[in-house]
Amino acid sequence: MFLPRLCFLTIFVLLNFNGDIKFGVCLTSDGLSLLSLKSAVDTASASASFADWNENDSTPCRWSGISCMNISGSADPRVVGISIAGKNLRGYIPSELGGLIYLRRLNFHDNNFYGSIPDQLFNASSLHSIFLYGNNLSGSLPPSMCNLPRLQNLDLSNNSISGPLPKFMRNCRQLQRLILAGNDFSGEIPEGIFPELANLEQLDLSGNKFNGSIPVDIGELKSLSGTLNLSFNLFTGKIPKTLGDLPLTVSFDLRNNNLLGEIPQTGSFANQGPTAFLNNPMLCGFPLQRTCKNNSENTPGIQSASRENEDINESKGLKPGLIILIAVADAIGVAFVGLVIVYVYWKRKDSHGCSCTGKGKLGRNEKTCVFPCISNFPSNDSEVESEKGGGGASGGISGGEGDLVAIDKGFNFELDELLRASAYVLGKSGLGIVYKVVLGNGVPVAVRRLGEGGEQRYKEFVAEVQAIGRVNHPNVVKLRAYYWAPDEKLLISDFISNGNLAFALRGKNGQPSSSLTWLTRLKIAKGTARGLAYLHECSPRKFVHGDIKPSNILLDNEFQPYISDFGLNRLITITGNNPSSSGGFIGGALPYLKPNLPEKTNNYRAPEARVTGSRPTQKWDVYSFGVVLLEMLTGKSPDYSSPTASTSTEILDLVRWVRKGFHEENPLSDMVDPMLLQEVRAKKEVLAVFHIALACTEGDPEVRPRMKTVSENLEKVG
Repeated sequence: MFLPRLCFLTIFVLLNFNGDIKFGVCLTSDGLSLLSLKSAVDTASASASFADWNENDSTPCRWSGISCMNISGSADPRVVGISIAGKNLRGYIPSELGGLIYLRRLNFHDNNFYGSIPDQLFNASSLHSIFLYGNNLSGSLPPSMCNLPRLQNLDLSNNSISGPLPKFMRNCRQLQRLILAGNDFSGEIPEGIFPELANLEQLDLSGNKFNGSIPVDIGELKSLSGTLNLSFNLFTGKIPKTLGDLPLTVSFDLRNNNLLGEIPQTGSFANQGPTAFLNNPMLCGFPLQRTCKNNSENTPGIQSASRENEDINESKGLKPGLIILIAVADAIGVAFVGLVIVYVYWKRKDSHGCSCTGKGKLGRNEKTCVFPCISNFPSNDSEVESEKGGGGASGGISGGEGDLVAIDKGFNFELDELLRASAYVLGKSGLGIVYKVVLGNGVPVAVRRLGEGGEQRYKEFVAEVQAIGRVNHPNVVKLRAYYWAPDEKLLISDFISNGNLAFALRGKNGQPSSSLTWLTRLKIAKGTARGLAYLHECSPRKFVHGDIKPSNILLDNEFQPYISDFGLNRLITITGNNPSSSGGFIGGALPYLKPNLPEKTNNYRAPEARVTGSRPTQKWDVYSFGVVLLEMLTGKSPDYSSPTASTSTEILDLVRWVRKGFHEENPLSDMVDPMLLQEVRAKKEVLAVFHIALACTEGDPEVRPRMKTVSENLEKVG
């Protein structure tokens, strides 16, 4: 039994000069248990965090970091949550906290607590979430920890906890998240633990000293999602095939171990990339570029032939005759390049002052054609004005030396029809000029000019365009046709009529469109995720977009999203244009995107994408999509700086601002777009999408989920 209310002195009688009687103040038993925490922390670090923890109060429910709730059968509100995180507190965790029998959530992460976790702490039998990561805790896992009947979340990462992973962990049957990364755990992991953890969704044992084989029964974690992280340990032996029995959405991280043998090819192994197995010198097989010896023995012709060729090349130098032949070929190549340059010069000189690049200054002495170097451009100034974005322009054929090729066989029209059609300039960027063209049948299309170069790379250009053209998904802009000539390349795609997400979010006055209700935003998020997952998993090239942002998410009149601009950077490289800036306009209605709404592309890019020379990966796209989600949720741009920064030098971008808000358990109303606050029923859905966005914007790309997983999780919302 416990006493619901204790007193420091039940009745303290003090006779003063007037004979008055004064009564002492009573503090609840929960308050007394909490005062033990204040006493256990060094005074120097505790002054600010415990300033309002006063033993003369009648209840601790108004103290900083304390949450209370009315419990049936109890006269006073009881403590159900302690959250004192990131305060640089130095001290130990007192065993008296185990007296808080209604405590559900304990959050001490990112402090300097030391010593072992007291076994008596788990007398607080209502605990379901324990967050102690980022401290200096040591010792081993307490045996009574799994006596908690409701323990769901246990994060002890980045401490100095040691010892083996004990067998009693199998008694934590309600666990959903077990995160022990960055400690000093060692020894072999015993079998029999994981089959009992049927509810486990996240398992991270990385950065320890576990050795021996990976447990075979880890494949029985049927509820696992996200990443199974066993990296940076001392695991040896072969990778058990049973890992292939894990859900297909699970990503592996087995880097930096001593695993050996061939990587299994069954089940979920088929969805893993090479980074999952790096720095295991004795591993071989797909997806690593390291062939197993057994495979080379089965195909001796291939392996031995390649080795013999290498030996021959190493043993023999270039013969004199071959050297002369190479020199002659070089001379012919230089001469040919010179002829091409002369040809291009005279071609431009004869184009009547019509700029073939679309980059010249518009004026009376220089014209910018709607389709330069293909159509004859009238010489009146009204056409120059239409080039600035207003009216239509038309022209006849000048006999361009090229072919208009329809990728979609049901989309037939002639080149002269395209050139005679009314055209409107939508925008200009490093990815070319974009026009809206209305064909004779009234169907609008978007036409992008890519540039004049690349005449020597025709086959490469066609191969890339054909790969883009084979992409067919309801949430991806469809490429319909292309035109190739030595001095002109055009892409013809669907025209999407309702602008893009950037304009919908920020509009003319910087405020979201009133049409962007929660259901509409969720629809846009789901459609974009489906389209991006298709590009990653099912498209012919398994495309990496590399530049996901709101201006590349086009919207139709029903607010159905369409991803645009995928594959363009490669085409720009072939044609020799400069892709330094991305307009994000292919297929989109650009008059709605005003110049006074700049979009800082780098703020959508993953941290590793900002390193010069880095190559795009699918995890880049996942991060960028996460930033777009946060922008839709908060209504704030990605370069948002927190107005509550503690110092003038502390600048929090949108991702860090949201993460800080969740760590500090700020009210959701402080972070969500005010327009969404009216939709009370959507609160749980908004919170679920916040968690998906935070998973997408993890700093470590290996921790981020695949787009397929992101899409599946979004589909469950609502």
